[in-house]
Amino acid sequence: MDWVKILRDEARYNSIIVAEELARRRHIGSASLRTALWRQQNRGLVERVTHGIYVNGLAPGFLPTDLVQVLRPNAYVSLESALYDWGISTQSPSILTCVTAGKPREYRTKSFTIVFRAIAPRLFWGFQEKQARYASYRIAEPEKALLDWVYLSLQNGFTPDLDELDFKPISRPKLLQYAEKYPATVLNLLLRSLATANFAA
Repeated sequence: MDWVKILRDEARYNSIIVAEELARRRHIGSASLRTALWRQQNRGLVERVTHGIYVNGLAPGFLPTDLVQVLRPNAYVSLESALYDWGISTQSPSILTCVTAGKPREYRTKSFTIVFRAIAPRLFWGFQEKQARYASYRIAEPEKALLDWVYLSLQNGFTPDLDELDFKPISRPKLLQYAEKYPATVLNLLLRSLATANFAA
């Protein structure tokens, strides 16, 4: 089989290869496909993420966010990644940070790292859909990303530094409304910075 052609054809529609789906569409046996993908990985044409899931190295414009819904359908981008995306933080994160209503997990490859941190199901809300070249993904609203970050930092015994954040993309009324659903410790910490912060209109 001409795997370069197969991967190029697949790259027209998706940057992610799910082995089970590819085997069904191409009528390839599971064992044969595993061997083939292992060989393509050695050639640098695919990158294994986890069992049965690969990044297509011939897909232009791949982003780690393409993987979020594949790896965890009940997850959204938040924390440092969303804060940077919305312009609240200028610190470009080296990993893609997400929250999930499921179990926490980290996926690490040579090219990227995706971390899923667990959040209580009652706090799994406040996100919107974004469309990238290949796939859509959920990302926390600015206010929710900030609250998630403060909440999970405190959960880990770490007090986050809010002094270097830009609050302009954040709606103060929405932030206060959302904060009511979090433990009081989250709002108490935020109130120290809210008095002098510049918010969106």
